[in-house]
Amino acid sequence: MISHRVAGKLSGELGIGIAFLLEFVLFSLLSPYFFTPDNLLNVSLQASITAIIAAGMTFVILTGGIDLSVGSLVAFAGIVSTTLLKTGLSPAAGFIAAILAGLAIGALSGAFAGFCITRFSIAPFIVTLAMMTIWRGAAFVWTDGRPVWELPGGFAFLGTGRLLAVPVPTIIMVLTFFASHIILTRTRFGRYVYAVGGNIEAARLAGIRTGKVLVNVYILSGTLASLSGILLASRMNSGQPNAGVSYELDVIAAVVVGGTSLAGGAGSIVGTFIGAMLIAVLRNGLNLLNVNSYFQQVIVGVVILLAVMLDQIRRRRT
Repeated sequence: MISHRVAGKLSGELGIGIAFLLEFVLFSLLSPYFFTPDNLLNVSLQASITAIIAAGMTFVILTGGIDLSVGSLVAFAGIVSTTLLKTGLSPAAGFIAAILAGLAIGALSGAFAGFCITRFSIAPFIVTLAMMTIWRGAAFVWTDGRPVWELPGGFAFLGTGRLLAVPVPTIIMVLTFFASHIILTRTRFGRYVYAVGGNIEAARLAGIRTGKVLVNVYILSGTLASLSGILLASRMNSGQPNAGVSYELDVIAAVVVGGTSLAGGAGSIVGTFIGAMLIAVLRNGLNLLNVNSYFQQVIVGVVILLAVMLDQIRRRRT
């Protein structure tokens, strides 16, 4: 019994936390540029976009689902927001309209995906794969394949500005994870998410409106993907139809590396945060060591495979 508990902890938050600390110490020893305030803030900035999406993806995977549309949503939400900034509205009105419209795109996408999954019993993989293709195509159709340029100057602050030397996207990332952690651990909805992922039929028999829970987690995932799309467009000061390519893979990797089970019902927001930072630190450290970018993909893939293997070990021992 003790060994089972140890195995569970080592494949969960404790294990990923230890791995992160070891990685941090290793890169600090190998590169004199790693453990510096500027570089650490840069790591947090680089991680912020995918980490925010990963927070929403955690809810989805906890229910046993998957959302492959997040990368395409990043592009389309960014396109919609930047387009509205050029409609001739006053700066304040244009900014508010752009943000709300971008977030609404993600919420509506998530609601539609959740509806298809619950109403027609279509596998989440298939529904969100279709949504991924739809939003990517819509981004290119909307712009005719061209970036949206010449945006109001104040918009760039969201993606490049700093408050007390801390990047604004980093602050938004921390707030997002804090709120997500509270929702998962301190609310009825959070308990329902775990219950649905653990055993959806038992949750339904217990009186939980499982369909509503599933729709809400996809709405949350879509909304946070759109938020990241707005931040990315702000950082690039343009709307790019090819933004967010392969983000869904990086996001799922952060969630899985963070200890959330792909089978659903087990995992945490804290683990996802550590997983996202571990991958960001890994990429940053390898760049500082001048490791070939192609080989970096191999290393990240190995890390993901090890995380999935640890998840399987934990499931067998619990």
